[in-house]
Amino acid sequence: MDIGERLVKALEFETIFTIRLGGLEIPITETVLISWIVMAVLVAASLLVTRSLKRIPAGFQSLLEAGIEFLESFSKRYFGRRSGLYGPYIGTIFLFLLVANIIPVLTPIAFRFGGRTFEPLFEIKPPTRDINLTAAMAVMSILVVFFGGLGARGIKGWLKNLLHPVPIMLPFNILDYAIRPASLCLRLFGNILGGFIIMQLITAVVPVFIPPFFSLYFDFFDGLIQALVFSFLTTLFLSEAVETDHADA
Repeated sequence: MDIGERLVKALEFETIFTIRLGGLEIPITETVLISWIVMAVLVAASLLVTRSLKRIPAGFQSLLEAGIEFLESFSKRYFGRRSGLYGPYIGTIFLFLLVANIIPVLTPIAFRFGGRTFEPLFEIKPPTRDINLTAAMAVMSILVVFFGGLGARGIKGWLKNLLHPVPIMLPFNILDYAIRPASLCLRLFGNILGGFIIMQLITAVVPVFIPPFFSLYFDFFDGLIQALVFSFLTTLFLSEAVETDHADA
């Protein structure tokens, strides 16, 4: 298989199985399946790390509580008294995107033995390379921003905010609700897809030894950065929407 064929195959979204409900067929692609696996991992990890908590934290529990305290402090800074409502959402999307972005590092590596190169038995592809997933995440976040602003300001205050800072800004403020999710979606999709394509090219040219080192950046580090960027931008948008509550913190 040449580089072009390998790249085309890597960019395909295979249907793993189909769920049939009466006359309706629901294809379950690898994007959906891996997303389910990521969610299952997060739920299982949550149950595992919280099943034997102690009053006096030690070891991993100390690290876990430090992370929770950071999230609470971060949320309090941006969301005021509504931090308990929006902080968990920001933490959840960050963890989901982090695991979804870095999960390709679990793909087995190719190796040489007896003069032959053995390809990995399977390849785990990041679900965030699918624009359908990044679009869903962006729309979900902008809906939280929309209803968060509506709840914080009330209908009258929200409508008045559309005229800020001057009434002529009304169409631009309305358009902002379309631009922001597009920005969130395309930034995450483009960066993850770009890193995935580069890793595919590196693997096609030098399949042994080299790919794991580049994977540390394109899969792990870049995946971490993109999860942080998406979560932080969502935080800024949401903070702007509920900023009237900060005085109540």
